[in-house]
Amino acid sequence: MARRNQKKLKLFAESVNGEDRTATEDGKDRLELQTWSDLPLELLNLIMSRLTLEDNIRASSVCKRWHNVAVSVRVMYQSPRLMSFPKYGNLYEFYDPSERETYSIELPELHGSRVCCTKDGWLLLYRAIVHQVFFFNPFNRELIKLPSFELSYQTVAFSCAPTSTGCVIVTITLDVGLTDVAISMCHPGASEWTTVNHQNHLPFVGCIWNRLVFCSGMFYWVGVTSWLGVYDPKKRTWNVLAVHPPRRLHPATFSDWWKRIFIAEHNGDILIIYTCCTENPIVFKLDRSKMVWQETQNLGGVTLFVGFLSSLARTNLPGPMRNSVYFSKVFFLFGKRCISYSLDDGSYYPLKRLYDWGKEDPFENIWIEPPQDASSFI
Repeated sequence: MARRNQKKLKLFAESVNGEDRTATEDGKDRLELQTWSDLPLELLNLIMSRLTLEDNIRASSVCKRWHNVAVSVRVMYQSPRLMSFPKYGNLYEFYDPSERETYSIELPELHGSRVCCTKDGWLLLYRAIVHQVFFFNPFNRELIKLPSFELSYQTVAFSCAPTSTGCVIVTITLDVGLTDVAISMCHPGASEWTTVNHQNHLPFVGCIWNRLVFCSGMFYWVGVTSWLGVYDPKKRTWNVLAVHPPRRLHPATFSDWWKRIFIAEHNGDILIIYTCCTENPIVFKLDRSKMVWQETQNLGGVTLFVGFLSSLARTNLPGPMRNSVYFSKVFFLFGKRCISYSLDDGSYYPLKRLYDWGKEDPFENIWIEPPQDASSFI
């Protein structure tokens, strides 16, 4: 009896093992038949959202499923608009350099005011007669008033859109003796401006024409001949860093130097664009680890839009626009075109010649970011 039971157990074990082997082989066959197109949807969405625009477009050609996912997460940024101020009236022109199209908007809300700067699609304006400071969005016509303040001889900037938490406006006035700076600060909803005088622990020669730039929570002000001023709006501290400007930036060699230097920020990097009538533009990036300005020949696909009142950086623009600097001057050649400089080709477009930006009117226009769907405002 025991021998018979052992034989039955042996046969049962063999049958179970055989079924396991068959199931394992079937599983292996199914795995071998799976392809990259069978990735779980959540994982595929995650992968596509991390790709650059070029890689996203390439991935969309793999199969129909990948195409649908790639298109759903694809981000194609719009280029900024060049907003031109009218000499008379309230009709403002907006030029799209990527589409080379112009449209106009009547903005009577801006009558009698001066544009100071822009960020995130908002303008900061000043009406001198009544010392009125206010934000205005030309695309949705929203207006946000600030406490009265005299903005005469200060450089000014703000951190983010006034509708965002943490928006702060900062103005800096340099003392005549160059030993102190007066920094005034305000925020939407405040009842007044606060002003604090700070002492320069290093000699600092600033200029009201130099632009403030907000980067990684700090306001930076590039000095005329030396050092770099940094203001922390949270701690309300002012420091002058021993960061010498590039040798070729020294303004003593030409007049109207402030019209020839532009400053921008991108992903925590501070960039200076130096122009001269005798040579091509040069782009410098601040190396924070060494605290030196380093010349760069490659923007990594970034497009810079520079002007006296604002300078912006954008990624994921159409291929021909990348690794280029677009200036706030429109040239008429087979239609309107912005003058640009390609770092890849080392040449200006549309005409391959040098330009003297010191002779241009710095107050006739400003770069501004449009909303995602600007068509509804045209």
